[in-house]
Amino acid sequence: MKKQHSPADAQDWHIEQFEVPPAQGKIRFHDFPLSAPVMRAIQELGFRYCSPIQAQSLPYSLAGHDVLGRAQTGTGKTAAFLISVIEDLLKNPIKGPRYAGEARALVLAPTRELVLQIAEDAKALTRFTDLHIHTLVGGMDYGKQRTQLQRELVDILVATPGRLIDFCDSNDVFLDQVEILVIDEADRMLDMGFIPQVRRIVRLTPRRENRQTLMFSATFSSDVLNLADQWMFEPARVEIEPTSVATETVEQHIYLASADEKDTMLFNLLQQTNVDSMMVFANRRDQCRKLHGALRSLGFKVGLLSGEIDQNKRVKTLDAFKNGQLKVLVATDVAGRGIHINDVSHVVNYTLPEEPEDYVHRIGRTGRAGSHGTSISFACEDDAFRLPAIEALLGRSIRCEQPPENLLKPIPAEQQLALQAQHAEDRRNSGRPHHSGGHNKRRSRR
Repeated sequence: MKKQHSPADAQDWHIEQFEVPPAQGKIRFHDFPLSAPVMRAIQELGFRYCSPIQAQSLPYSLAGHDVLGRAQTGTGKTAAFLISVIEDLLKNPIKGPRYAGEARALVLAPTRELVLQIAEDAKALTRFTDLHIHTLVGGMDYGKQRTQLQRELVDILVATPGRLIDFCDSNDVFLDQVEILVIDEADRMLDMGFIPQVRRIVRLTPRRENRQTLMFSATFSSDVLNLADQWMFEPARVEIEPTSVATETVEQHIYLASADEKDTMLFNLLQQTNVDSMMVFANRRDQCRKLHGALRSLGFKVGLLSGEIDQNKRVKTLDAFKNGQLKVLVATDVAGRGIHINDVSHVVNYTLPEEPEDYVHRIGRTGRAGSHGTSISFACEDDAFRLPAIEALLGRSIRCEQPPENLLKPIPAEQQLALQAQHAEDRRNSGRPHHSGGHNKRRSRR
């Protein structure tokens, strides 16, 4: 993250310094009435033309309407709602007194990684403003988070539901003055059982007529639509088809393999010269833990992201993967959702996901920013039945292949012994518990 600039830096900058020619079929950020500090940040981030979710949602959200958006991770929805939030806060400054812990805008996200990623994006977009971004996530020091809240006013608060409720219960955070509420990945909130907590949080904010609500989901299930009816006021509905996810830049392979062949295939994949960095997904924490141990025993530099890992360690692991210190990152879907890394060359589905939408999220970790990526899935007798639902979501079939011979070469004897020893240790430990290291302003919009 670049250092924070002062708002005065944007005053010396003019829109003429940011030239983006009109292009047929494309919407520029210039085509919206965005302020100079935001446009300068957009320029520095290298944005030129809006993604579909940005082009379709910004006309409504910038005008103050609620927006219900269907969009996958990787489509630019984070920037879409952050630009709208930042513009609203800049154009409606608070003139009266403000108090510690009073949030003007609240963004709820289901996972700690996604919260931290959203906050990072928010800091980049507010670089030339005096707005303050705060994050609240579990697994990190409560006292430090509370001290930060007391030290700086809260303009944008990004939080997971459980940790936010902790801060509300202790009267360290107040939501009765929230002007904009963003609920990201509503379908994942449902899947993870967070909706009772989100309901409680929503009740702490102003009435839906007196706040702007932006809600995004990868799917519009009946449950998601019912929540939108309860929490939103006459929302504009924007839908971006899943096929718009960057699968065109991802070469997809599904290899038929027995469960016993998976470690051998993964080992040989990692020996290939074109594999620069790899994310490996499995469905359960215990699968990821065993896979992490297996890859370490085979001599690879590998990190683990799952819900049982301490948050500080997860942040360090992700940073090490981003800067190339780790070649492999093993992750669950919950931990891997929302991670933005532009240079992942390969994604491996060690097990096919139980939910077809997760397949799209997984392969979306590669082939980003227009680069080419490769996705390889191992389909064994235990999970091949999940393929039809994945193909139905993608709208096309994926050819199942026999794995190339070079992926089935035996693991060298020394490493095979190390792998067998690791598997034996996993069996010994399988029965043991695992331990991981206010202002008084209310603004009616109608």
